[in-house]
Amino acid sequence: MIWSASARVLALLALLGTGTLPAQAGGDPERLHRADLSGIARIVHQEIGAGRIPGAVVLVGNEDRIVYRQAFGSAALWPERLPMTVGTLFDLASLTKVVATTTAIMQLVEQGKLDLDAPAARYWPAFGENGKRAITVREMLTHYSELAPDLNPEVPWDGYRGALRAIVAEKPVATPGTRYVYSDINFEALGEIVHRVSGEPLDTYCAKHIFGPLNMRKTGFRPPARERYRIAPTEYLDGQLRWGEVHDPTAYRMGGVSGHAGLFSTADDLAIFAQMLLDGGVFHGVRILGRYAVERMTVPQSPPGKRRLRGLGWDLSAPFAANRDDLRPVGAYDHTGFTGTLLWVDPVSKTYVIVLTNRVYPFGQGNAGPLREAVVHLVASCLGPLTDAEVVARRPRLARYYALVSRCREKTPAVLHGACPSPL
Repeated sequence: MIWSASARVLALLALLGTGTLPAQAGGDPERLHRADLSGIARIVHQEIGAGRIPGAVVLVGNEDRIVYRQAFGSAALWPERLPMTVGTLFDLASLTKVVATTTAIMQLVEQGKLDLDAPAARYWPAFGENGKRAITVREMLTHYSELAPDLNPEVPWDGYRGALRAIVAEKPVATPGTRYVYSDINFEALGEIVHRVSGEPLDTYCAKHIFGPLNMRKTGFRPPARERYRIAPTEYLDGQLRWGEVHDPTAYRMGGVSGHAGLFSTADDLAIFAQMLLDGGVFHGVRILGRYAVERMTVPQSPPGKRRLRGLGWDLSAPFAANRDDLRPVGAYDHTGFTGTLLWVDPVSKTYVIVLTNRVYPFGQGNAGPLREAVVHLVASCLGPLTDAEVVARRPRLARYYALVSRCREKTPAVLHGACPSPL
């Protein structure tokens, strides 16, 4: 008997429901423990030699263990040379969106203080002005709010309060929910919503409810001056080297704390955060998020019918596997930062990859893209191939997505590989 694609997925759903499909079907996630990852050093040295980055820290974790952790090159070359170390602090740029803001939002959702499908104006009434009244928290987290990429540079403002007024003055560029537009404004506003709902500024909230409980001692906004020589500087701007202060121009004007940028951290602290996510929201007995919240924010949440897949805050991608280019772009999740940072988490293989660089040093002309891509490819190549059935077996919440996409592809063969039928 020949089964259609949707019938095969529906059969898989049935097996998952009866528990007869083994949770670790196919592959060997622990093979990464035995893999030769020395190629990472060659990749990084090549990128340093090409002048695309001054240095980097790369950390790979798998099955509750760190399997690779190495620093390369320099954090700074002048006015004095500063060697890169595994303890170097980096300006995480847009990783702030997922490590700080999204986590805080999901905690407040779990506490019943926020509703993802409620208008953001419920929690910040002035935000609803200028055509933004219908924009929901979910649309902001998935970048389907239709707000511009960043604040209008023609509108003068200064300081945190000035930024809030500028956000209120913004207008959607299209009807919310119609198309994907990556927007820093979404997370600038979400940071303020955390403040209004919790009663604590974003930096205070995250220190108290996320970083402190996780013992992420080196993670926070506005690092103290005494940490200067542990920090990788970023770019010369207006004749001054931005060193220990946020590189992002909007976050800088806001005073260093924003929901879209401003967080500093180390590879070791991010490894704690990544392991917490892989363990379903808990680390060493300390629960930060419920397992359902972690699953919810790392599966497709884009509006129905949209082809650009996003989780809540997170971008979505195929799991680490030798054939990952042939898999649907779900199962793992990641985010990058403008300064040259990457956090990639894969629950399917129980692996995470952290790549930290200050590629904008010294004059904003570096490029961390080739490094990030090559490291991810190398790690994936060390793991065996996966089938769709194995991905769903290890992340059952994706079963409905696979079934709906299969049905959609049968009805409309031209539908794109990653089309998202509906939020999960």
